Amino acid sequence: MASSGGSYVLQNSGSDEDLQQLMDQRKRKRMVSNRESARRSRMKKQKHLDDLMTQLSQLKKENNEIMAHVSITMQHYTNMEAENLVLRAQVAELSHRLESLDQIKEFMSQPVDYGGGFVDELYCGGGTELMDEFMNNSLSCLCVNKPILASSDMIRY
Repeated sequence: MASSGGSYVLQNSGSDEDLQQLMDQRKRKRMVSNRESARRSRMKKQKHLDDLMTQLSQLKKENNEIMAHVSITMQHYTNMEAENLVLRAQVAELSHRLESLDQIKEFMSQPVDYGGGFVDELYCGGGTELMDEFMNNSLSCLCVNKPILASSDMIRY
């Protein structure tokens, strides 16, 4: 019996050793698995960070392109606004000239009475051809046909 009891102790200690080895093996396996999982997690985080940095770079590039486009558009708008002001000034000046020419035409078409019943036919009735030639001849009134000199540089905001 003693021998059987001694063999039981040997078997038991062998089982304990096997159990300890099995537990150590599982522990090492778990540590390796945890390390691998942590490595994958770090790699995943790094990839996500790299993706975000790439996206940030792309967004900055797009933002710079948009800002350049807005700047060009604003410059065009400013130029158009200045040109519009010049054109409005020219319209006002030309309207004033037209009004003056209409007044001259009206004055020229009225008969002139020098007293004693003599009416000068040059400016009325019979002289309308001369009047039309005068109004249509661009050399007849040089001061009226001077160009308006204005540029967008003269206008300040």
